Amino acid sequence: MRKAAPAPQVIAVVGPTAAGKSDLGVALARHLDGEVVNADSMQLYRGMDIGTAKLTVEERQGVPHRLLDIWDVTEAASVAEYQRLARAEIDRLLAEGRTPVLVGGSGLYIKGAIDALEFPGTDPAVRARLEDELAEHGPGPLHARLAAADPEAARAILAGNGRRIVRALEVIEITGKPFTANLPGETAVYDTLQIGVDVERPELDERITTRVDRMWEAGLVDEVRALERAGLREGRTASRALGYQQVLAFLAGECDEQAARDETVRATKRFARRQDSWFRRDSRVQWLSGAAGDRAELPGRALALVERAVTA
Repeated sequence: MRKAAPAPQVIAVVGPTAAGKSDLGVALARHLDGEVVNADSMQLYRGMDIGTAKLTVEERQGVPHRLLDIWDVTEAASVAEYQRLARAEIDRLLAEGRTPVLVGGSGLYIKGAIDALEFPGTDPAVRARLEDELAEHGPGPLHARLAAADPEAARAILAGNGRRIVRALEVIEITGKPFTANLPGETAVYDTLQIGVDVERPELDERITTRVDRMWEAGLVDEVRALERAGLREGRTASRALGYQQVLAFLAGECDEQAARDETVRATKRFARRQDSWFRRDSRVQWLSGAAGDRAELPGRALALVERAVTA
């Protein structure tokens, strides 16, 4: 395919789940002779395909996708490790004169890849104490403590995500500052064009419901059963993924299958709101409509933003 006009160093396609980021990322990478660099924290895991809406090989249309399927489900996610891997892919593509297209809705992963984000150290004693509390009391009381210490962090971190709650409380205790105070502002490492895919709430909620229905029909329960045999239940990060957490509860007899399905829809809608709020806070994101009526024109409008950024 003929290469278009020179693009910005990095393009990041961001926004809430089910907005249409993956398809737009493929279209941009094809047009700009680039590659997609995954920035969805759960698509990093091998075997988590249906529940993360991972594009099939056919849907990728020949575009290489990097940082998919690189971790076992037993591994705990690390933003610092992701930052290292993502920047290595970005630097490689830039050295080849090609366009990295970062695609995903994990806000901290996006920020870690493109912004000046350094991670506070750890204190083994503090971490061990917090993890003991998590094991004994569950994530609820720790999330309440986080809400009192840093309301913004509590809004951004799911109440059931014990690992991230523990990390936030650890950073607060080590630094004496709110967890969010340790996050950078808008200091970029790369010249990046961030494109947000915007879908109005009623349509997005409908898409989420449809997506969950399709996941169940595609065999999500069987996928979780297979991953459970591979250690999913012991994975501190992967076991908390939307859909997977709910199916694990069903398989453990904690609820029936319909309840797991309904809770997956509700939890995904809540998560989409958090994603949208995160990216709205970044003034650099340029939003384009991903509504059904605008979907056919979305790639062209995104490319117009690319060309405008180059000209500017």
